[in-house]
Amino acid sequence: MSRGTRPGTGSAQPARHTPGGGDRPYDDDLQLALYLCYELHYRGFDGVDGAWEWDPELLMVRAALEREFMAALRADVPVAEDVGLALDELVLEPSDSDGVSYFLRDEGELWHLREYAAHRSLYHLKEADPHVWVIPRLTGRAKAGMAAVEYDEFGAGRAEQVHSKLFADLMADLNLDTSHGRYLDADSRQILATVNLMSLFGLHRSHRGALVGHFASVETTSPPGSRRLAQALKRAGAGPAAIHFYAEHVEADAVHEQLVRHEVVAGLLQEEPGLAPDVAFGIGATGWLEDRFGEQLLGAWRGAESSLRVPL
Repeated sequence: MSRGTRPGTGSAQPARHTPGGGDRPYDDDLQLALYLCYELHYRGFDGVDGAWEWDPELLMVRAALEREFMAALRADVPVAEDVGLALDELVLEPSDSDGVSYFLRDEGELWHLREYAAHRSLYHLKEADPHVWVIPRLTGRAKAGMAAVEYDEFGAGRAEQVHSKLFADLMADLNLDTSHGRYLDADSRQILATVNLMSLFGLHRSHRGALVGHFASVETTSPPGSRRLAQALKRAGAGPAAIHFYAEHVEADAVHEQLVRHEVVAGLLQEEPGLAPDVAFGIGATGWLEDRFGEQLLGAWRGAESSLRVPL
């Protein structure tokens, strides 16, 4: 974008989404546009004036895109009636699971793992940043628990242990470019949607419950998935830095899971019990979008094709 060209006002109201009514809310154009809008709140773009972050007309465009995305999620995502049951379901590991981490552990080759890292770089090179937005919106136990987890995510005071730095080390180990956003043009709309979800929840106080649900989902499912990914990298002959990233998450996120469940989620619902449906929605939306991303990856890989628009 150049500062001399103004975006549209976004005043038109998007159509309400109905289940099975089309894929536009999840398509390339909408998800890429949202990602570009959100990235202005993180590191921005070379050559783009930082004033665009709070440009009123651009924010109106973003709001219209967000309404369409949220309407689709509200219509499409199955949501548990009870937060406790939703959290319990996250820790269940069916014996016949065939998701992405299982595929990578059992069949994945190094090129699969490099593609997976390129996809995940859109988030992991800014790991935990979208979740920080919620801390000022929490109080008491929820705030303290969230801050404790984020402290670990940001290296517990050690720059070399910041998780985004550890992921950059993983990428370098796999001979990938560690520049922020380097693989945006190659990544799929499915991964864009999973990353956009965090920013959508994080940037709106009204979605603080959903952000907590999202965070609980990520921290609860991370340890077993990270263990499988560490095993996959070791079997494929990756270097120690790549293996270390996921090995670190096996241990750290097992602790985080308990903090998030018993302090962040429980603390939030003790203070604001009316947010329980939002927490459950955050859990459901996270899993639903991750499933779509997994289907896209496995569909390509099982057909011996690249999952990226531009193969590495």
